[in-house]
Amino acid sequence: MKGLTVLTTLAYQGKHWDGLIAALDGAEVLRFDSPEGEGFDAALARADVAILRKDPEPRLLAAPKLRWIHVDHAGLNRAAKPEAFREGLVITGSSGRSSPVLAEHALFFALALAYRYPAFLDAQRAHQWGVPGQDDLRGLYGRTMGIVGMGNTGTELAIRAKAFGMRVLGYRRRAAPPPAGVDQMFSADAGDGLDALLEQSDFVVLCLGLSDKTHHLIGSRELALIGPKGYLINMARGPVVDEAALIEALQQGTIAGAGLDTFEVEPLPTASPLWDAPNTLITPHVTPAVPDRTQRSLDIICDNIRRFSAGEPLLNVLTREDQYSKG
Repeated sequence: MKGLTVLTTLAYQGKHWDGLIAALDGAEVLRFDSPEGEGFDAALARADVAILRKDPEPRLLAAPKLRWIHVDHAGLNRAAKPEAFREGLVITGSSGRSSPVLAEHALFFALALAYRYPAFLDAQRAHQWGVPGQDDLRGLYGRTMGIVGMGNTGTELAIRAKAFGMRVLGYRRRAAPPPAGVDQMFSADAGDGLDALLEQSDFVVLCLGLSDKTHHLIGSRELALIGPKGYLINMARGPVVDEAALIEALQQGTIAGAGLDTFEVEPLPTASPLWDAPNTLITPHVTPAVPDRTQRSLDIICDNIRRFSAGEPLLNVLTREDQYSKG
């Protein structure tokens, strides 16, 4: 990276900061706490690369000298505006750094829904032995999980679902051989729709990115295909699901229940009917961190620095198919 100027707002310290500097290998590094810092605009005018803690503001996307922006988190839908795809600019993210625990989070929802854990917790608090319908419960073993989005989280989830003895279906954009743990793969490139996966799955887990194409991907029709014995788990982004349709489906029993970590409006408004929807589990867009998340982020950044210097394709590149202009 010698001869290049790198602008960064990362808050790395100690060994992580030292690792970043070593990877940049002689580049001029201009560090700011935020884009509001004094001298930031002057630095931006000189920068070839920006490595950011938060999504880029419009002025960064428009900076004519910038060739590469890396954003140190996973979902890049806030950055995926039409102006982000100008010629000569590449935007990447840190997708994958938390995928093992995001997969765990999805399984936490699946287990809690299958075991009707909230009902048993209420019974425990009431010193009550058991709950109505407990003899009809079924575990995850032998049931089907459909994973929509086979990126980092979806791939990790497939391995874990298979370890539970589940049948695993996957859906992805690109046609490719099924990753480990997937029994059957569907893809948009092969002309497949979601219907077969939705109809066959006891648990439908959303792990895909948010874009104009995936906005409200799951609506009334799709929820009806999941059916009254199926569950929806959203580990993607809230607007992937038509929330009004989901509320109606939960209230009417069109689906059996839901595990939701993301919502169309966050924080979820106190008046939202989702708080009291039947068989619905809510977490506030919070997943426990992996013990080495910062190092995992740094590993992705360092690999991309190497690739950028070598003229190789970068990891986690934002493409025009990822554009999101509806939010």
